[in-house]
Amino acid sequence: MPIVRKISPTIFSGTPTLACRWQVRADGRLDCLWERLPRKVGNVVRLDDRRVPGRLHGSVTPPGEDRPQGEDAEPGRDVQDGARTMKAGRTIHRVLGGLAAAATALGALPAWAADPEPPRSGFYVGGHVGYLFGNATATFAYPIGVETSGSTSPYGAFFGGVQAGYEHYASRLMLGLELDMSFPGAEDLAQVLSYRATTAGTANQQLEYLASLRGRIGYGIGPWTPFVTGGIAWASTRSSRTDLTTGNKDASPSNIRAGYVLGAGVDYKLDSNWSARAEYLYTSLPLNGFVFATPARYDSLYDLHRLRLGLNYKFGAKEETKTERPDRGFGSWEIHGQTTFIFQGYPPFNAPYSGANSLPPEGQSRETWTASAYLGVRLWQGAELYYNPELLQGFGVANTTGAGGYPNGEAQKSNFPYPRYNTSRLFLRQEIGLGGEREKVESDYGQLSGERDVSRVTLQVGKFSVKDAFDGNTYAEDPRMDFLNWSIWASGAFDYPADRLGLTWGFMAELNQPNWAIRAGYFLVGNEPNANIFDLALFSRGGYVGELELRFRPYDRPGALRLGTWMNSVFSGSYNEAVALAVANGVTADETIAQTRRGRTKFGFYVNLEQELTDDIGMFGRFSWNNGKSEIVAFTDIDTSLSLGFSIKGTRWSREQDRIGIAGALNSISGDHSSFLGAGGLGVLVGDGALSYGSEGVVEAYYAFQIAKGIVATADYQLLVNPAYNTVRGPVHVFSGRLSARF
Repeated sequence: MPIVRKISPTIFSGTPTLACRWQVRADGRLDCLWERLPRKVGNVVRLDDRRVPGRLHGSVTPPGEDRPQGEDAEPGRDVQDGARTMKAGRTIHRVLGGLAAAATALGALPAWAADPEPPRSGFYVGGHVGYLFGNATATFAYPIGVETSGSTSPYGAFFGGVQAGYEHYASRLMLGLELDMSFPGAEDLAQVLSYRATTAGTANQQLEYLASLRGRIGYGIGPWTPFVTGGIAWASTRSSRTDLTTGNKDASPSNIRAGYVLGAGVDYKLDSNWSARAEYLYTSLPLNGFVFATPARYDSLYDLHRLRLGLNYKFGAKEETKTERPDRGFGSWEIHGQTTFIFQGYPPFNAPYSGANSLPPEGQSRETWTASAYLGVRLWQGAELYYNPELLQGFGVANTTGAGGYPNGEAQKSNFPYPRYNTSRLFLRQEIGLGGEREKVESDYGQLSGERDVSRVTLQVGKFSVKDAFDGNTYAEDPRMDFLNWSIWASGAFDYPADRLGLTWGFMAELNQPNWAIRAGYFLVGNEPNANIFDLALFSRGGYVGELELRFRPYDRPGALRLGTWMNSVFSGSYNEAVALAVANGVTADETIAQTRRGRTKFGFYVNLEQELTDDIGMFGRFSWNNGKSEIVAFTDIDTSLSLGFSIKGTRWSREQDRIGIAGALNSISGDHSSFLGAGGLGVLVGDGALSYGSEGVVEAYYAFQIAKGIVATADYQLLVNPAYNTVRGPVHVFSGRLSARF
């Protein structure tokens, strides 16, 4: 809609809901096109589509000026003033033309002077992302007379974090206090602030988090609040040393060091609750030293700069209803968030031996935690941009190893003692409607609310999980809400392209019709098995995935069948070749597998079924297979998998939002894969050093209890029979508690 600025209230006497759009006629006269104003926003107003025509001949007074203020005007009448001279008319024309030009120019500027809602005091919470860079000056020294290494080196890494604070407005002056914590990225070595080496050993210092408590002073100008900030800063660092003579390692626990922080930024109010922020912070961490257990020390100081963008939610305001929100067009946005905490453990079990990738038989418990936001923004027609920042923390039991059907879908293979930031999704989606029937779309993760054509083409490019688009299932899909076991919430033998966090970059296309859909994509793969670095030899290396989805309604109950096939062209090793080399050289297959790596093709397929049985019960099943000749690239050590399960709503016991899930899976590996593990080979998740082969069995049951809207507590039990395909180990009883919150 066009935007204009009111010229003066006196010109619009008695008609505060009308504005005049000037038009110059061929004879030089001005026409006034009156337009109704349904909504005032400061000095800027949005125009209604309804336009009321009227002509202006030497007068600026709209019809009805002599009516009492507040009465409806009748701008449809022509205003005639024959008593005025042509000279006076021309003079007024020139004046009004100047005013109209000024109004048009001013209309393009933000409304600085008039704020429709004065700045509001209150508490807020939010998140931020950005880039951290600076200089690290460090010295790694042994006792006097022994070699010392010292220098200044650059540092740079992406980061993310959270903040909370309070701001008080006295008129437009803002005084605030804020506490924030920033965490380095999940990329390999992103947390290493500095590294030094001598001929006797190496040492490094890692950043676990950087925090500050700052005062803020700003001034509100319309929706903008520029500010300056400063306060105390502190960081948790961890120092580690490796002795190159003995191979011994020495590490420190978290070491808190203090400094100061200064900066400036600007907040922009998006609506009554949400605001965006751009900010720069300088942090100084003065000289600090750490002494290792051996006679060596590490001294360091850091000058760090942070450029960051943030989003804050302020409590206390009445949220806008959907009808009060602006139209869902260009620039409209929606945000969702979630946090999930899982505590998981198992008691001791029988095992005559263990390997590097075994579940420890003594019993163990671990926790994982994630927090994430999902921001979607509409661009042009049919185009949507999505950004999903996440904080990841925790360990899976046995460092996320020990079973093909691993029991925690939230366990990251990278294992982080402190939260780490990750850009989990960043992609552009373009939908092209083909006409016909329309469907309503509810706001959700990775999905903006609105309407779209049922028949459509969808293109998507960027960073996301292959599982976001392929192998979906209504009843077994999300380990944050339903089943936890890897071989139940996914097709176990589907070795989909991913890094160690389950994500990749790629492109996909989909054609959707009312009763079927077909989709296909190309995705980057790791430069070696279980890697965080992608192989950029495009198309000669990569993963190709295709899926056909058929929808049906037997007895008017919705169901779907998905048939998927995939192929990975990757740099990987051969199980048979590794075993042959191991036997010939008297070593384990794990020591020889790297020698067999070259370009290879791994392929497979999956069948995925879901069917509603009653209003409260749904059934699902999956079968998947891969050729099992070469190394697993990204997912888990399964070559054939069959799963079946049920999801039950709590309607019968008056808990409609509660869920019960019951499922089982049977996993197996190929003969080549089995021989590799038996010869001491290690897979992505399994490897006991030896093997008495048997298929791995999984049984899982959970009860999800809704505490309040968006908050769910889950109790989960899993039985692992022949974990990691070893009949002499186990069974293992795994108990889990999960707390998940979403908005």
